[in-house]
Amino acid sequence: MKKLTLTFSLLLVAAATFAQSFYAARRERSLILTGGTGVSTYYGELANPGEYLKANLNLNVGLQYYFTNRIATRVEFNWFMLEGDDAKATPESGRKERGLSFQSSNLEISAVGMVNLFAHGDRFYRRPNFNVYGFIGVGLLYFNPKGKDPVTGEMVSLAPLKTEGVDYSTVTFAIPYGLGGRVKLTPQINLAAEIGWRKLFTDYLDDVSTTYPGASAFSDPAAARMSDKRTTAAQGTQGGIRGNPSNDDAYMLLNAKIEYYLPLDFGRGSYSKKRSSVKYKRSRRR
Repeated sequence: MKKLTLTFSLLLVAAATFAQSFYAARRERSLILTGGTGVSTYYGELANPGEYLKANLNLNVGLQYYFTNRIATRVEFNWFMLEGDDAKATPESGRKERGLSFQSSNLEISAVGMVNLFAHGDRFYRRPNFNVYGFIGVGLLYFNPKGKDPVTGEMVSLAPLKTEGVDYSTVTFAIPYGLGGRVKLTPQINLAAEIGWRKLFTDYLDDVSTTYPGASAFSDPAAARMSDKRTTAAQGTQGGIRGNPSNDDAYMLLNAKIEYYLPLDFGRGSYSKKRSSVKYKRSRRR
């Protein structure tokens, strides 16, 4: 009798658990938590030609919300590293003599609009098993280029030194745009892969843009030596080419992400509710 009671109790618990998970899977969810990691690649005066991918760390977290069965918006935070070094340049580039380098830890917040290739079903769990999407939006970037002091060996922030005699801001607008694809793993979870480029409005992401101001322009010896690391007689001369101001810097983020449908429904004027309302009205007319 005890064994029968125990077995019956276990069956009841299993049935209740299944019922709860069944309900949870089908309860409408309108908010998606995203998070992932990947690599970040810098494009600018200290990058090598043909260098399309670098293994600098990138971490991100965000929230995504669907307005229709194809269109969504996403707010996202990204932390990532960027770097460039003349010492790693090819000999034919002629950059080794310049001897500049930088590393930067960056923070980005962005808001983008997303358009999916395939429409979702009338409930979130009826979405396609595979989808492709594009996105574009606006972002705000904080960057902090640092370089190694050849005398002390320490990493120092370059913006306060005004190495080109320019007082530039370390906060700038960005335009994120790119493509992604996602695979449905469970009713609540997607796995996504995404590549996104950033159009920037600064050429000082790497602290390099125009010309050498000359040694006489500096009262701080540290600023003078971080500005001009050349070892030839040209060192300290004014007006020599240090960078190329005709093209702003840029970067690319390549990510793998998990998308989780939170058990929340904000009544998004959702396409599922609109469809249900239409069906109800049609049935009333009949």
